[in-house]
Amino acid sequence: MLDPSTFINDSILELQSKIGDRKAIIALSGGVDSSVASVLSSRAIGSNLVAVFVDHGLLREGEAEYVEKAFKDRLNLRIVDASSEFLGRLEGVVDPEEKRKIIGEVFINVFERIALELGAECLVQGTIAPDWIESQGQIKSHHNVALPHGLVLEIVEPIRELYKDEVRILGSELGLPDEIVNRQPFPGPGLAVRVIGALTPEKINICRKANAIVEEEIKEEGMDEVLWQYFAVLTDSKVTGVKGDIRDYGYLVVLRMVESMDAMTANVPELPWVMIKRISQRITAEVPEVTHVALSVSDKPPSTIEFA
Repeated sequence: MLDPSTFINDSILELQSKIGDRKAIIALSGGVDSSVASVLSSRAIGSNLVAVFVDHGLLREGEAEYVEKAFKDRLNLRIVDASSEFLGRLEGVVDPEEKRKIIGEVFINVFERIALELGAECLVQGTIAPDWIESQGQIKSHHNVALPHGLVLEIVEPIRELYKDEVRILGSELGLPDEIVNRQPFPGPGLAVRVIGALTPEKINICRKANAIVEEEIKEEGMDEVLWQYFAVLTDSKVTGVKGDIRDYGYLVVLRMVESMDAMTANVPELPWVMIKRISQRITAEVPEVTHVALSVSDKPPSTIEFA
C-alpha cells in the first residue's frame, strides 16, 4: 500500500540528489501522470524545473486554456504552439504507428530547442509502470537520452514504479484539484490516433467537436467518476444518412467508454441507454459532417482502449 506522504518526502530527496542545481524540463500534458510528476519535481527543485506544454494542434477542445489556468500559478510553465510544425509533418499520413513516430520525432525536436535555450541537463518524465511494462517490458530505465542534434539529457522518472490509482492518491496528497487527479487519460499523440486515416483540419475539428459532446454528457450523467476513459473516434468510413428531407453522406463516429483500474485491462460496462441515444442525437445534430454514431463494446483484451 502506497504511503503518499513518505513517497513524496523520499522522492524529493532523491530528485534533489539526482538533479542538484541543474536545469530540468518536463513535458506537461495536463494529464494526471505528467501533472503529478511536474508538481512533485517542482517541490524538489523549484524554478529549476520548466514545465513545457506543447500544443501540437491535436488537443481536445479548450485544452491549452485549461492547462494554463490550472498550472500557471503552480509551476514554472511555458506554453509552446507548435501546431503548424506537427500538422505539416503529418499531412497525408494514414498509418497510426507512423503518426505516432512522427509526433514523437517532432516532440523531441521541440524539446531539444527549448532545452538548449534553457541550458537544461535533465529531462523529467511522467512514466508510470504500465507504460514500460506494455511498451518493451524494460526492467531498468535509460539513464540518458541523446537528442537529434547531439544534446544529451539525463532522464529522471520519479513515479516510474507507480500504477495509475497510486498516482491519483499521490496527486491528492500533493494538493492537486480533484478535476486533475481524476481526469481521464488522453493519448500523447492526441486526436491523431482518434482520427482514423489521413489527418485534415476538417477531420480533426469533427473529432474534437464530437469528443467534447461525449465529455459533456458523461459528466452531466455523473459517469465521469465511474469510467476510466470516454471519447469519440472519427472513422474513415462514410455512410448514408438523412437530414431533414435530404439524403446526406457523412462520417461514422464510434463511441468508446471503458472501466479500468490501471489500463492493463479494461471492460465496457452497462451504460445508460438514454445517455447513449442523447450523445448520438447531439453529435449528428451539432456536427453536420456526421451521419451515423456507433458504440464500441469490445473489452481489453482482445481490443486496446484506443482505436489506433
